[in-house]
Amino acid sequence: MHLFETLFISVAIGCDAFAVGMGVGARFCRPRQTFRLSFHLGLFQFMMPVLGWTLSRWVPRAGRVWGPWIAFALLFLIGSKMIADSFKASHKDPGECSDPTRGLSLVVLSLAASLDALAVGFGMGLIGAAMFGPSLCFGVTAGVMTWIAMQLGNRLSMKFGGWVEAAGGLILIVLAIGAVI
Repeated sequence: MHLFETLFISVAIGCDAFAVGMGVGARFCRPRQTFRLSFHLGLFQFMMPVLGWTLSRWVPRAGRVWGPWIAFALLFLIGSKMIADSFKASHKDPGECSDPTRGLSLVVLSLAASLDALAVGFGMGLIGAAMFGPSLCFGVTAGVMTWIAMQLGNRLSMKFGGWVEAAGGLILIVLAIGAVI
């Protein structure tokens, strides 16, 4: 795989991480939160293609059938929760909201945003492409895109309030629908 192709795929699969970063950054954008989310999304975008590449040797069809539906469920649930939280935000203290950059929420967001990377790795395994270099590029690109998106989401939320978090949730739902279409 050529460098241009790798960079193009990196940005394409990093768009989910960007969307997650925008939504989360609308409310949670302290340096630690930004680092945690950027690091974990980048890590999952690195690991999932390697896992997909490995699975392509063992599981030929199951990943292609169930993967999009798993991504749909995870992204839809998280997006719906973000929208609901955005309307409750005006009635809550910021400290009352659960931090999606910690615990199980962080793992679920990272997993949901990287399922397309799993599929890419699966496809690369089927064609016999090298995996480590492209996966490293996927991970770094996703981490950087997440960091940028969190900063942008935070600035937009200062200007437009809870509507930015609702828009981030809506973007995740659109991504969920796109995963199964």
